[in-house]
Amino acid sequence: MFTGLCSPYRPSRRSHSLPPGRHRHCLIVRQPRGAEPSHSERMTTDLVAPRESARPTSLTSANLETDVIVVGGGGGGLPTALFSKWLGNDVILLEKAPELGGTVRKAAFWYWVPNNEPMRALGIEDRFEDFLRYVARLSQPTRYDPESPTAGLTEWEVGMVRAFHESASPAAELLAERGALTYRHCPDVPDYWSELPEDKAPKGRVLVPADARESMSDGGARAVEQLSAAAERDGVHVYTGHRVQRLILDAGRVTGVEATTVSGDTVRVLARKGVVFATGGFTHDDQLRRDHLGVPAYPGCAAVTNEGDFVRIASPLGTQLGTMNHAWMCPVPLEKTGRSDLVGMFSVAGDSMILVNRHGERVANEKQPYNEAARTFFRWDPATGSYPNLVLVQLWDQRSQDHSASDEYGRLIVPPGNDDEHVIKGQTLAELTAKIRERLSALASKTGGFKLADDFEENLPGTIDRFNGFAANGKDEDFARGDTAIQLVFNGPVKEEPGRTNPTMWPISDTGPYYAALVTGGTLDTKGGPRTDPDGRVLDDLGAPIPGLYGVGNCVASASGRAYWAGGATLGPIIAFAYRAARAVDRADVQA
Repeated sequence: MFTGLCSPYRPSRRSHSLPPGRHRHCLIVRQPRGAEPSHSERMTTDLVAPRESARPTSLTSANLETDVIVVGGGGGGLPTALFSKWLGNDVILLEKAPELGGTVRKAAFWYWVPNNEPMRALGIEDRFEDFLRYVARLSQPTRYDPESPTAGLTEWEVGMVRAFHESASPAAELLAERGALTYRHCPDVPDYWSELPEDKAPKGRVLVPADARESMSDGGARAVEQLSAAAERDGVHVYTGHRVQRLILDAGRVTGVEATTVSGDTVRVLARKGVVFATGGFTHDDQLRRDHLGVPAYPGCAAVTNEGDFVRIASPLGTQLGTMNHAWMCPVPLEKTGRSDLVGMFSVAGDSMILVNRHGERVANEKQPYNEAARTFFRWDPATGSYPNLVLVQLWDQRSQDHSASDEYGRLIVPPGNDDEHVIKGQTLAELTAKIRERLSALASKTGGFKLADDFEENLPGTIDRFNGFAANGKDEDFARGDTAIQLVFNGPVKEEPGRTNPTMWPISDTGPYYAALVTGGTLDTKGGPRTDPDGRVLDDLGAPIPGLYGVGNCVASASGRAYWAGGATLGPIIAFAYRAARAVDRADVQA
């Protein structure tokens, strides 16, 4: 998997109209390659200051003053702080967790960059008009109009897509040139919907951190190392353990923030130019998730500090909210939902493996992209008034256990010595079924009492026989498993079989032992919040920018709608809008 898909790329040196940063000391917490996860990576919110009222305040006194405040030290905040610093600004970054990195620390950190420099060097054309049709087709399929110059999108959506297309590559190149995020190009990684006729550049948009392992699974940790080191080198003032609670206003303008520490201290920081929020979505706020998503999505693999802070902090200013009903989704192991060490199932491992519902029947393509796979769990049955697929059972045999075990990409078939508390084992299908029932009973409080149906054990052998026939012929006639390029990329390690035409399938053994795990649908993170303009300026209810307030990443509304365009379609836009927001705040009037 992934072997040979990426190649080193050395960007050309070219001039940017940015002055070199001043070197000042700041405290950065970094984890060395190969180290065990730190305590703070396994942290709970006990190590974070509790939330207080977000009601804005006016300035009485200040502890610190700077040009630009960046709130959040993850994949959006660190680039924003660096871009601002390189424009000559004094920058303070406030992160509520004990360390930097946020969600990206445990991500692969693919970043999707349209019309990137390596693509251009290879002669791959990626015109905006074509790009717009591809993203519109997926983001707003009921409004899509290929004959319209807007492809059916609103003026705001087109503006955001154009800004992404224009700025993602310059942002990536500047980060690489400054040694803050060097990359390698993945010319053979396809988009998630590369077979659509609208995708005129179906491969080549993905970049990954240069020093990530060949499988690219540890790109997030490597990216955090590089970005943090650059922040320290270039003099960004970083304060971890500082939770921003509210805004400071002066005559309708955002002039700073008030933060608290876990020890209860209050810190007031003023910004001469502006405040940029990059605090992530609301994955770990149960109320916001339940009120807005409209599906029973479990808290997924976003950092446990992603609690929708910016929604509450910005709302008193009359901000517009957008895309609150959508999230970046993925399957997750049921037992680990809500835990800080949870990694979403970006890749479902195994060839002699299936996912079955409570009736012991396949209901979906096990190898489809994770965002689409997650939607399977949320199908509502009006006849029974239930979510029949709320929990699916991943089932595999000894062959897949021996040849497909992996500790990467959230796969549930894990090697010996890894955490396998989610794995259920039985010597026969009957024994496995009994143990699955026991496990579901123990987890009833998390599922509303979800149980296997009475016919599960009766139906399961027939389901396996039908799948085995498809595997023998190399064609999944029910769900087209293995029919698209991206499914092959995410297949994971499997035993090589000479002459096999479909590497995603192999017959499940007719003898045990058998293994199982319980899977449900969760959020990588949400993608809704205050609406911004293409320069990251937060908009009020009439569409006017709120002076001094900016937002980047999953804490603000995304123009992607329901879609997950490709691997890295979260981080690519985040880096692009960090670049644009930094430039916009730099142009802001300086407040005395």
